[in-house]
Amino acid sequence: MPIPTASEPVRLHALVPCGGNGSRAGAGAPKQYRPVAGQTVLGHTVFALAGVDRLATVLVVVAADDDSGPPTAQAAWQELGCTQGGPTLRVARCAGPTRAHTVFNGLAHLLAHGALLNDWVLVHDAARCLVTPAQVNALIDACLTDAVGGLLALPLPDTLKVATPEGRVAATVPRADKWLAQTPQMFRLGDLHRALALAEASGFAGITDEASAMEALGLAPKLVPSSAENFKLTYPPDFALAEAILKGRQA
Repeated sequence: MPIPTASEPVRLHALVPCGGNGSRAGAGAPKQYRPVAGQTVLGHTVFALAGVDRLATVLVVVAADDDSGPPTAQAAWQELGCTQGGPTLRVARCAGPTRAHTVFNGLAHLLAHGALLNDWVLVHDAARCLVTPAQVNALIDACLTDAVGGLLALPLPDTLKVATPEGRVAATVPRADKWLAQTPQMFRLGDLHRALALAEASGFAGITDEASAMEALGLAPKLVPSSAENFKLTYPPDFALAEAILKGRQA
């Protein structure tokens, strides 16, 4: 793997895992390619990342047989005026069977194409199309000098209940120290690659996001306050809400 030298500046790369089928979203098609407010979900996501001029690369990782991802990403990049300046868009056909596997393969792709172990990588869900460049820049500002890195997150706003198997309340959990994890999640490329490599032997068991992989190394990622609008499109009603927010921003 490439090792940085003193003369090589540390760079920042965004990695967008885009290999899921979005079964919970309905409509019978991957949710990242569904249209929302005049553009695909993925198109809005890459457009937001393109507005972060400190990023060197935006890597979209799709499945080997995905015929929608590469043209969708490229078309969005060109139609939205992202071809001049700013980050470089790349598409890699190396998604795995799980999100963690897809991220692991994407990191390997970055390392094989010139990224350095000491570079930063910001992993961002393709389905979080409401993220803004300001939020991404806030994460970068908070983590660039941090020893571990961190993630955008939201303090839990609602009362949290524990359910019984019958669907009744078993207990109320204190929420004062509870946060909802979001993306991007920003870590040194080499550190995250090592964390996921160690988790690969168990099939990435228990790795639900990049922060959980870093936690398995005994590290404590930094929580960077975000917005409730940076939610992940998961269920059918989420698309109507995203459409309303995006149209409001356009207006």
